[in-house]
Amino acid sequence: MAIADKVVAITGASSGIGEATALLLAERGARLVLGARRSERLADLVDRIEKAGGTAVHTRTDVTRREDLHSLVALARERFGRLDVLVGNAGAGPISPLDDLRVDEWDEMVDVNIKGVLHGIAAALPVFREQQAGHFVTTSSTAAFRVVPSMAVYAGTKVAVRAICEGLRQEAGAFLRVTTVFPGFVHTDFAEASTNTEVRESIAGMRDEIAIPPDAIARAVAFAIEQPAEVDVNEIAVRPTAQN
Repeated sequence: MAIADKVVAITGASSGIGEATALLLAERGARLVLGARRSERLADLVDRIEKAGGTAVHTRTDVTRREDLHSLVALARERFGRLDVLVGNAGAGPISPLDDLRVDEWDEMVDVNIKGVLHGIAAALPVFREQQAGHFVTTSSTAAFRVVPSMAVYAGTKVAVRAICEGLRQEAGAFLRVTTVFPGFVHTDFAEASTNTEVRESIAGMRDEIAIPPDAIARAVAFAIEQPAEVDVNEIAVRPTAQN
C-alpha cells in the first residue's frame, strides 16, 4: 500500500533492471513514467502494464541530454500532477582493459553513468523541493566497492555515483530521501556491451553461471520506496551468494 498511487519515473526502463522494476512497481499500484532510448520497447512495456491493469506512460529519454530528463519529469507532472520517485537506472558498461584505449567508450560511461545521474538530479530536485517530498533511487554497482581488471573506468563511474548520491543525501534535508542500489552480477545484456571479445565472453560466462534475475534488484528498489516517509534506506547491495 505504501507504493500504490506513487508517481515513479524510471530511466533505462526498456530492459533488464529497469523493466523488472517497472513491472513490479506497476503490480503494486505505482503510476509510472518510463524513459529509455528504445521507444519501441518502452511502448511494448507500457502496453503490457496497461493490459495487466497498471498505469504507465513513456517518452524517449537519453540521459546524456539534460533536456530529456526535464521532459521526463515534466511528463510526470503533466499526467499525474507530481513526481514522487526518480529511479535513475540508465547505465553503460562497455568494459575493456585500459590498454585497449577505447576512449570513446570511456566517454560514453562517464556521460551516461555520471552525467546522466546529475541530469536527473537537476531535473527532479527543484520539483522535490517545491513539493517538500521526493525520493531519488539510483542504480550503481558493486563495482563501486571492488575494482577488477577491465573494469577500471566503469568502476570509477560507479564510485563517483556513490559519492554524488551520498553528498545528495547529506544535503537533502528532512523531506527528501536518497537510496543507492548496488547490484552484483545480474542476468541482463551487460556483457554484450563490451567490444573486447575476450572480456565479453568472460563476463557472459560468469553471468550464466552465477547471475541473479533482474527482479531481485527490483524488489530492493520497492523495499526502499515502500518505507514510511521518515525512513531513508540509503544503500542496498544485492549480489549473488556465489559472487566474491
